[in-house]
Formats: sequence, C-alpha cells, structure tokens
Amino acid sequence: MTSSNLEPSSSSATPASTGRTIPASEFQQKYDDRPAWDIGKPQPVFVDIADRIQGTILDVGCGTGENSLFFAERGHTVTGVDFLAGPIETAKLKSSERGLDVTFGQHDALKLSQLNEKFDNVLDSGLLHSFSDDDLQQYVNELTAVTHAGSQLFVLCFSELEPGSKGPRKLSEAAIRELFADNWKIESMTRTRFIVRQDTQANYSDGGPHAWFFIAERV
Repeated sequence: MTSSNLEPSSSSATPASTGRTIPASEFQQKYDDRPAWDIGKPQPVFVDIADRIQGTILDVGCGTGENSLFFAERGHTVTGVDFLAGPIETAKLKSSERGLDVTFGQHDALKLSQLNEKFDNVLDSGLLHSFSDDDLQQYVNELTAVTHAGSQLFVLCFSELEPGSKGPRKLSEAAIRELFADNWKIESMTRTRFIVRQDTQANYSDGGPHAWFFIAERV
C-alpha cells in the first residue's frame, strides 16, 4: 500500500438558495452508523464502464474505498481522497488486506488543486450532490484543475426523481448540464439507481434512490 502525504482538511456548511454543503459532522455520524452507500463492493455503474477507463484515476469522496480498490485490482494507478479520517483508515486497511497498491489520503474536495497532479479519470460516487450552489461551482473548478484535455469524469448523483426532502439535494439534467457547460462536454446521461444496503432500503424509493450517472470529457 502506498502511504499518502495528502493533508487533512474539511469543508464547512455553507447556506445557499438551493441545497447546502453537507458538513463533515453529518458525514461522520453516517459513518459511525455505517452509511447506506457503504455496500462492500463498487457501485454497479462503475463496474459497467470499467473497460472504457484507461490511465490514472482520482476517486473523490472515496469513502471506505470500494470503487478505488476495484480499479486498482484491474491494474490502474488510483488515488482516493475523502475529507473524513475514519473512512480513509478503513480504505487503507482494505488495501493492505487485499494486497492492492492504492494511495488513500484525507483531503478536501474543494481544494483538489492542492494535490498538484492531473489525472486521466475522475470518479465521483455520491459527492457532487452534497455541495451548496456556491461550492458546486468551486468543486467543478477544482475538477478542472486536476484534469487535462481528454480526461474523463464519471459521476453518480441523486436525481430530481427521488421524492422527499431528506437526504442530499437532487439534481436535474438541466442543472448538471449548466454546471459543466464550461471546460467539459457531457457525453452521456443515464437514469439509474444508487445501490444501498438492504437494511436501509426503506429510507429510499423501491430499488434504491433515483440517480443520474453521467460521463463528461474535459475539453
């Protein structure tokens, strides 16, 4: 396992006209209880597109590392970052137990440019929808800073079809396209579902929370 020099940092809550940035304390509470999305394997949408990924990978908001570990097992050079220490320590333990070489580190997704590295691919499984309006734009700017022309972005986020007011913000296709209008070209957008643990399924729509999975290319 590669040890990481990534510096710990965390985002604070930021009110906005639509949505808010979910603070570290709320994520920490979810991990204390084991979050619904921690299913012990990668989200299926990332498995489905694995063959089209080539080169280095940054997994932003990697949690306990299942997506990162899946791609490392396929031979990719992977860096996984999360702003909570606990999930990163779990991810490092998994990496060691599975004999996989992954760089895991605690880092703020709103300061990705401080990594001083550019990646061929970026994965986002459930992070995009956790930001306020202002922080959403900063996050996209940071994604731009750590990619190059031709880099690919793969994002799984809650969609506007998921009912109720609980949980993260729900993003529409129009909102996503507007957010990535500069420096990115959206190649595809697919309606899908987040896979959650069976014991948490009652909190969401039947079949899992409604979601978008979209692929964008850096231009």
